[in-house]
Amino acid sequence: MAEPLAYKRIMVKVSGEGLMGPEIYGLHKATVVAIAEDIKSVVSMGYQVCLVIGGGNIFRGVSVAAEGIDRTSADYMGMLATVINALAVQNALESIGVVTRVQSAIGMDAVCEPYIRRRADRHLEKGRVVIFAAGTGNPYFTTDTAAALRANEMNCDVLLKATQVDGVYSADPKKDPNAKRYDRLTFDMVLAEDLQVMDTSAIALARDNGIPIIVFNMHGEQSVTQVLKGEGNFTIIAEEE
Repeated sequence: MAEPLAYKRIMVKVSGEGLMGPEIYGLHKATVVAIAEDIKSVVSMGYQVCLVIGGGNIFRGVSVAAEGIDRTSADYMGMLATVINALAVQNALESIGVVTRVQSAIGMDAVCEPYIRRRADRHLEKGRVVIFAAGTGNPYFTTDTAAALRANEMNCDVLLKATQVDGVYSADPKKDPNAKRYDRLTFDMVLAEDLQVMDTSAIALARDNGIPIIVFNMHGEQSVTQVLKGEGNFTIIAEEE
């Protein structure tokens, strides 16, 4: 039997595209509900849970209209998309009894709290799930980097990166049938081999602060729960033992 992973506070990074399910853009209700049920299971296991959600499912839908918009404005549009996703996941969580708070790096007091580290820490200590929205609040930084930054600020024990495949591969397994899946990697190997798991800034933040990254397939049943139980396929990125 697999050994449960010994963590207390976790950061889960979910891409916006992961919320689309079979759709080509927007939110797929069944997928959002499944993610919420998975997080509820994790909370019931005693973990304190932080979430960062991307915005690609919404921004991709308006990308044609965004042509010609400067990078800074486009990045702020993407940040607003993450707030929409955060509110959707909050609603799904609270509808099944999980108390949740959304904190945004961009002020929008009518719909969520501003990001305040000490307040977020208190929410987590009380067993609430905290969803960090609007990235870092700055253009030119992705939600991967935001997840690594918030994981550091909140003293998370691990960063779980939900993807479309069951770990890190040497090449895209959907295009290359000979792609090799790694069970374990070091941060330096990820950077040296340009494996593109996350942005280099996110990898560097995690490496410099000793936060391991676990890469797994978000579309499996209770995928986060299974990873934390030490079950299924996933890749651990950490310093050499």
